[in-house]
Amino acid sequence: MATTNPLQFLQQVRAEVSKVTWPSRREVLVTSAMVFVMAMLTAIFFFFVDWLIRLGLQGLLGMF
Repeated sequence: MATTNPLQFLQQVRAEVSKVTWPSRREVLVTSAMVFVMAMLTAIFFFFVDWLIRLGLQGLLGMF
């Protein structure tokens, strides 16, 4: 395995970081809002699924 000295390593890191395409502030805000909305929709969906399962089980167990 080839070893590099710390100076070469830092130069390689700088070169790689300069290749990164960083998102704009607008892109970060839009994607963050999308994540928040999808998390809320998922929470609402599972709330209703849980509610229906609970109603079904209460009805089933209430028969006995």
